[in-house]
Amino acid sequence: MHPDMIEKARYIVVEGPIGAGKSSLARRLAERLEARSVLEQPELNPFLQRFYGERERWALTTQLEFLFQRADLLGEAAAALDSGQRVVGDFILEKDPLFASLNLPEDEARLYERIFAQVRPTPLRPDLVIYLQAQPETLIERVRKRGQDTERRITEGYLATVSERYARFFHDYKAAPLFVINAEVLNPVDEDDDFELIFERLHAMRGYREYFSYA
Repeated sequence: MHPDMIEKARYIVVEGPIGAGKSSLARRLAERLEARSVLEQPELNPFLQRFYGERERWALTTQLEFLFQRADLLGEAAAALDSGQRVVGDFILEKDPLFASLNLPEDEARLYERIFAQVRPTPLRPDLVIYLQAQPETLIERVRKRGQDTERRITEGYLATVSERYARFFHDYKAAPLFVINAEVLNPVDEDDDFELIFERLHAMRGYREYFSYA
């Protein structure tokens, strides 16, 4: 892998479970790289707060709202890339079924899969994916700290399940170079030194899959 891959990558995606800091890191990377940020807006999903209160009742509508939002955002990303801009995003559409399989009963999951197949735009292949890992207790602490109304009812148990599904998804992920950050000990969102250290390591990335932690 070229040592300056972070500079050559045109489309970068930061991913991770709720509370890992993916959107904040994506925003910070976009600013440093003078790139266009194309980020999810969960606060615009009118079903999300209800979902965390009654998961079974609101899972399908919440999932579909996110699917349509992400499809629109990928359209924005594609247009920006076509115009010569660099793009930093905070989601991979291919992970959408991860939440569907977690939250939906079998019959609704089948319906969602049919809609997903119809709505899904032509996939954008990232040049680099940055995956933030952290333990559920750390994730719930960060969720509580940021104090968003839509997330007040998230439980540590739910975050544990989401985190485990993410780990399985990225264990087998081979669609793009993957840089895994231990966000348990590194906090590139709030700590400037951590951000600079990670940015330096991204410059030096040579393998198709790398893991970075202090420990």
